[in-house]
Amino acid sequence: MSATPFETQVEFELPKGYIDKTGEVHKKGVMRLANAADEIVPLNDPRVKMNPGYLSILLLERVVVKLGTLKKVDSHVIENLFTADMAYLQDLYQKVNAVEPQFTNITCPKCSHEFRYELPFFGEA
Repeated sequence: MSATPFETQVEFELPKGYIDKTGEVHKKGVMRLANAADEIVPLNDPRVKMNPGYLSILLLERVVVKLGTLKKVDSHVIENLFTADMAYLQDLYQKVNAVEPQFTNITCPKCSHEFRYELPFFGEA
C-alpha cells in the first residue's frame, strides 16, 4: 500500500522581490513547512526579547529555504524585504502551517438527514 506523498515545501513568487547588493531582483522562492523548533527556538533570541515583532523575521529566516539565486536566506535578507513581500510571506506562512479542521459525516437517527460536522480541535467544545 503506497501513501500519497506529503508536500512539505511550497513554491512562491514575491509581489515585489528582494533586491540584492548587485541590484539583482529575487522573486521566486520556496518555503518549507514549519516544525515545533521553528516556533520555539527564536523565542530565546535576544532580538525577539527586545522586540517581539522580530519573531516574524526569525521564523521566515528558518522556513524560507530558497529565494532566487541567493546562496542563503538569512535575517538580513528578510529584514530588507519590501513590506508587501514581508506581508505576503507572513500570510503564506499562516496558510501553509494552519491546522486544517477535520470533518465527519453524521446521520440524524430520527430524520436520517445527513450533514458534515467539524470535529473539535484538541477536545474543544
